[in-house]
Amino acid sequence: MLTVDQYEYIRIAHRVYDKGIRQIARETGHSRNTVRKVLKNEYVGYCSRQKQVYPSLGQYLATINKWLEGDKDIPKKQRHTGTRIYNRLKNEKGYQGSIATVLRYVRIARQRIGIGGRQVFIPLDPPVGQEAEVDWGRCTAILGGQRVILKFLCIRSKFSGKHFVRCYPCERQQALFDAHIKAFSFFGGIFPVLIYDNLTTAVQKVLMGQKRILQKEFKKFKAYYSFTSRFCNPGQGHEKGGVEGLVGYARRNYMVPIPKAKNLEELNMMLLQECLAYGDHRISGKDKSVNEMYELEKPHLLDLPRIEFSNLQTAKGKADKYSTAIIDKNRYSVPTKYAYLKLRAVLKINSIELYYGNKKIAEHERLYNVNQWGLDPSHYLDLISQRPQAFASARPIKQWRNTWPDSYEQLLTRFCKNRGDTKGIKDFIKVLLLHKDHNAQDIDNAIKKALRANVSCSDAVIQILSLKDPINIFTSLPNWDILPTPDVTVYSQIGGAL
Repeated sequence: MLTVDQYEYIRIAHRVYDKGIRQIARETGHSRNTVRKVLKNEYVGYCSRQKQVYPSLGQYLATINKWLEGDKDIPKKQRHTGTRIYNRLKNEKGYQGSIATVLRYVRIARQRIGIGGRQVFIPLDPPVGQEAEVDWGRCTAILGGQRVILKFLCIRSKFSGKHFVRCYPCERQQALFDAHIKAFSFFGGIFPVLIYDNLTTAVQKVLMGQKRILQKEFKKFKAYYSFTSRFCNPGQGHEKGGVEGLVGYARRNYMVPIPKAKNLEELNMMLLQECLAYGDHRISGKDKSVNEMYELEKPHLLDLPRIEFSNLQTAKGKADKYSTAIIDKNRYSVPTKYAYLKLRAVLKINSIELYYGNKKIAEHERLYNVNQWGLDPSHYLDLISQRPQAFASARPIKQWRNTWPDSYEQLLTRFCKNRGDTKGIKDFIKVLLLHKDHNAQDIDNAIKKALRANVSCSDAVIQILSLKDPINIFTSLPNWDILPTPDVTVYSQIGGAL
């Protein structure tokens, strides 16, 4: 290859010292044609060959091409890598060449076949306050001391980058709607266009192109809030790349270390504070901070309706012999007098209400797994009082005993010791029945006072609870005439003075 120094020598020798082509060729060792090219043209350096020769791969090229062609119908994450092809050639075909040669050919062959190439993206400049992207993520949290798997929904403005994140036990439709309602309130308005994956809670069937058959409830929801939904092509999550990146950002920043909270509501309040604090920085390529751009787009958002979307679901059920109704694949208890009756359920995002006719007879925390039992012990206390031998093994009592204070166990032990198991349990159930009309903390305080007083019957607990604030039991009536203080000095006149 001709170097720059040689190029310079040839041209100076000819142009400055008037040396001929033959003489220069003898001095440099280059051919006369090479010398003529140097004198005629600019220096162009090394010219790569038009066709690469692979001497050591010659007999293996057809095999490599066959493997790469087969990768067209294989999932991306299970296609051949260059290293895998090298190992297969070495182990199966007896290849003796280097891995660098294989990697170089595989890179060129993939481009020729049209697989594995990196995508090129178009720089976008989204319109102000018109579009937002939506996506689900998954995280781990510790709620009430228990490690749980949660789903979190991210909604991100395409223009400003302002975002909202909220956790749920699942990705069901009610959770999707609730997250939207909370996000609309957070943003102070509704984005005219929301961009989604083809999530089943919104899309019933994917048709050709951009056509979709939407879920009925999702159509009602978006009609109520008057936004337009747009869906990505199947398998093309990069079409909403901003929120795809937000899912990872939220998990790395808001969920590290693993967040701890008493319950899901407290965790979501922590996430809300993180979302409110986000936005003082400037995104690459923007001339304003996130919050400054967010303020610019707020006037372009659709107004919120005066009344929120109800986001309720209804279901029918029938109480069985256990006085439970199976709703959404879980059991929820009702008072035993409603056993074997047809019921109606109203499902909210966090709770479920059970009705007999128009009368509300029970309310429970919503369960999202399957085959779980939501039991209210107060529904069974009267029945257990009639069958005290079932107290220890009754599922509602066993669930309750895992959470009630130690004072309850101490009182139960004292009752059973002084009155026997059967009478002691019946008397203890009278104390538990107080939960229907009194605060749990007040009952606990009354039980502790009864234990300190060494009493052994429910009547004492009931009496203490009724006199929980004896100082304020009696008060003087307003505008009541009070008699004057008696003058006792008159007793001295009848000999009564001391």
